[in-house]
Amino acid sequence: MRPSGLAALLALVVTVGLAAGPPRQTETIKLATLIPQGSFWDRALRDMGAEWEALTDGRVRLRIYAGGVAGDDADMIRKIRIGQLQAATVTVSGLTEIDPAFALFEVPMFFASYDELFHLLSVLGPELERRLLAKGFRLLHWGHGGWLHFFTTRPVGSLEELRKLRIFVWAGNDRMTALWRRHGFRPVPLAATDIMTGLQTGLFQALPSTPIAALSLQWFRSAPHMLDLPLAPLVGASLIDERAWKRLPEEHRQALLAAAADTGALFAEQIPAEEQRAVAEMERRGLGIGRVVGSDEEVRWRASTLEFAESIRETFVPADFYDRAVAVRDAYRRSRE
Repeated sequence: MRPSGLAALLALVVTVGLAAGPPRQTETIKLATLIPQGSFWDRALRDMGAEWEALTDGRVRLRIYAGGVAGDDADMIRKIRIGQLQAATVTVSGLTEIDPAFALFEVPMFFASYDELFHLLSVLGPELERRLLAKGFRLLHWGHGGWLHFFTTRPVGSLEELRKLRIFVWAGNDRMTALWRRHGFRPVPLAATDIMTGLQTGLFQALPSTPIAALSLQWFRSAPHMLDLPLAPLVGASLIDERAWKRLPEEHRQALLAAAADTGALFAEQIPAEEQRAVAEMERRGLGIGRVVGSDEEVRWRASTLEFAESIRETFVPADFYDRAVAVRDAYRRSRE
């Protein structure tokens, strides 16, 4: 008996379905960050996501939640741990939530240049990656945001004048808040998502920020004075939960890491020029720059930061790691003399 047209069609559908096998699984990686949407960093991350999707023929998709919609750095790390997110691009504040060694990058004036920072990461970066992996986080790439400077609501020309102002510090780290207070400052712990409100309402009058962030987020409009003394390079990283990483197609993982590394290299390459453009643009819009570098006042600042650094070594950074970092940095400085 010849099968009916409908029966033949059904048989063909079943045959094709069996030949094609089960549908391919798509993994969506939800990545959160404080990075402002539309910024240089945000565009680079989205380009990385597009490359991931192309490399895996659509099997891996990166969904980005920018601008702090998923909370502060500490919130993002917590949400990764409980599975609400799979990845995040965080600053050193988020990294120290995972491992205290990253507090090294909060030491004021520990680095004198990008070259020193990049050299230290080339030497000690593998150990930092191992520390992250031991806590369940895989490094995708390092992030760079430029150099932190103090932005203030009124002109500041000396260390004593700064001590009279209330200073923003990251909420959630009571020991760091106590450290600022012990050194004669007036810290105000807040979430990074509350910075604009804090500036506009007078909760604090001084903010450590990079010029790129101050321009992108318009903080300089409420804090239109910047000290020219660079405090520290803003170090961050993009991380993915190791459990989520192992769900990605194994045959594509090296290519995904290579694409992520290219994004990190782009940050390292382009951030210095982006920073200069940001300062020039803010000056054009009325930013005042307080000149400390090269003056007698700089000597007092550096003496104070040495005391601050020793306190951080004693309180936060594992002493052996801190001492290795100092040895690596100083050896590099001697090699450049």
